[in-house]
Amino acid sequence: MTFNLNNPSRERAERQLRYLAQRPEAVLVLTETARSAGCEYLAEQFERAGYAVTFPRPAHGTRERGVMIVSRLATRLPPLPVDYLPHRVAAVTVETSAGPLEIIGVYVPSRDATEAKITRKRTFLEGLAAALPTGETGRRLVLGDFNILEPNHIPRYSTFRPWEYEFYAGLGRAGYRDAFRLLAPDALEYSWVGRTGDGYRYDHAHVSMGLAASVEGCRYVHEPRTGEDRLTDHSALTVSLAVTAREPLDVTDPAAAAIAPALF
Repeated sequence: MTFNLNNPSRERAERQLRYLAQRPEAVLVLTETARSAGCEYLAEQFERAGYAVTFPRPAHGTRERGVMIVSRLATRLPPLPVDYLPHRVAAVTVETSAGPLEIIGVYVPSRDATEAKITRKRTFLEGLAAALPTGETGRRLVLGDFNILEPNHIPRYSTFRPWEYEFYAGLGRAGYRDAFRLLAPDALEYSWVGRTGDGYRYDHAHVSMGLAASVEGCRYVHEPRTGEDRLTDHSALTVSLAVTAREPLDVTDPAAAAIAPALF
């Protein structure tokens, strides 16, 4: 599952931890992380509970955002050379009955109309496209908050530029398939909604061709965004694969572990 944390405060991170601890997914891709009290709290509590945590932190003293992968399965770290904003990409490999499964989590920069932000986002997308291994071979899942839309997104927004749509189209040419579109080719669902009520499908999951036949489910989970608790401003996206995970870790409830010191 990919879940946008929205760089939480410590208090909201505690509520997010309680929610995430109850989720059934074996691997969580958490986007919009930062060197902040809330994100460090989440990483610490998951690690204390026995999870494998991969958190390439942004440099000290910056307002940069990134991504964290939290896993109830043993992980290996495959090489993924992204030179520009490398903290915005994290990758792990887990073992399954069908062989190694590589999971790549991404948090693409957002932008405004300034040239600096436009160049930043475009440079990152171009570097990521060049670094991703081909989807024609292997078993690979690429997911996260892409901050881009599919070319035929409804509604179509004039503010998005051809090179932003091109990244999505390029994934298809590279051998990846949109897992949500595999199962719901015509569905109109949005993972982020603006102040004017306009919807955007920013959060995506793409599978390599060797994994496409194993996609059993892919759906948006709107509760974290629309529920009374308002855990985040994004809907989560969950993916179910017809493979059996191997090498599970001996984990405990991270939410329970977080309150344990207060009991003594």
